[in-house]
Amino acid sequence: MANSISKTFILRKLHQLTGIVPLGIFFFFHMFTNAKAMYGEKVFNEAVADIHHLPFLLFIEIFGIFIPLLFHSIYGIFISAEAKVNIGNYTYLRNWLYVFQRITGIFLFFFILFHILHFRFGVFGDLGLTSIKVSGNADKAFAIVSADFQSLSILVLYILGVGATAWHLGYGIFLFAVDWGILIGEKAQKAALYTCALIALTLFAIGTNAAFSFIRPCGLIPQPICGAEKQIEATNPIAPRRF
Repeated sequence: MANSISKTFILRKLHQLTGIVPLGIFFFFHMFTNAKAMYGEKVFNEAVADIHHLPFLLFIEIFGIFIPLLFHSIYGIFISAEAKVNIGNYTYLRNWLYVFQRITGIFLFFFILFHILHFRFGVFGDLGLTSIKVSGNADKAFAIVSADFQSLSILVLYILGVGATAWHLGYGIFLFAVDWGILIGEKAQKAALYTCALIALTLFAIGTNAAFSFIRPCGLIPQPICGAEKQIEATNPIAPRRF
């Protein structure tokens, strides 16, 4: 029994840890890169090219993303299967947040699998999506994503995916801080919960605007505010002015 409890304890801690490092950090950088789409095709393609030129990229992908993601996803489903939902008896906010964390985790398992297979390996071209993979085609990255996002269903799917990921990470940070003894006391936990909700909302806003940026410059931000036209001119000075 002691060995069983010890193994479960370690696996759950690893599950929490992989959700924050490296997966959480990767999501932050992923949203930062996608946000550059508001400045147009050239800026975004250069950002993707910079990633492709990282040294030891395959090593980083395998050991920094794919393996942690595989473990976090599979063990997360195992935890969800064991979960005892009691919102029918106890309708406290924390109970609802726990259930929503499990629901978003299951949704993200399928969404991220779809996302990786399509953009990393070029799968699902037969379903009407772009058959060219982003990996290895940095000069076409913006055009590939933009073509897919012309479909309203794909655009909505990705906005839902960004929202689920942002929430799952935001609340995951809160759970990590509580379970690891970083947050002690009701007031500290309440303040942290609001802070993590703000982090999730901010990431969702950035990711949603980035998605719309593949359809129109600046996405949902008014163009005079985001300054996309000036940025495009700075990176491509010979491009004709648009009036």
